[in-house]
Amino acid sequence: MGVGVEVVEQVSDELVAAFAHLMPQLSRSADLMDAEAVGVLVEWPGSRILVARLDGLIVGTLTLIVFPAPTGVRARVEDLVVDAASRGRGAGSALLLAAVRLASIDGAYTVDLSSRPSRAAANRLAEEFGFRVGDSRPYRLTLPRRGRHPSPAAPERRER
Repeated sequence: MGVGVEVVEQVSDELVAAFAHLMPQLSRSADLMDAEAVGVLVEWPGSRILVARLDGLIVGTLTLIVFPAPTGVRARVEDLVVDAASRGRGAGSALLLAAVRLASIDGAYTVDLSSRPSRAAANRLAEEFGFRVGDSRPYRLTLPRRGRHPSPAAPERRER
């Protein structure tokens, strides 16, 4: 059985367990997400959670965010991660391909993706896929922590 990618429509115990397993592989500082926190991600307007399945099991995920800006529709890939035991089997490529297709359908003319330099395999995948270092310099402002995940009182999800 090959790699399949799907857009998450609802939270399940399987999805919560997958996030619990995958997020520590992405970030040592990632908080454990309960079903409510995962639900906020799934329902957040303008974003989609994609999962990759291999032999029926969730082995990877990414978040695709599409939003309008004054200069046009933009897209961003966040938190792309594939389980270490499943890397090299096409899950990362399948996730990126699906995200780029969805962004294109939504009218985006650019897709941004960032990755720490220490994630050599992820950087290689992005470059092999056609992503290039952009001209813009990313800046980050860290705000005081009020909890890592958005409130369940997120704005209502708009129909797409």
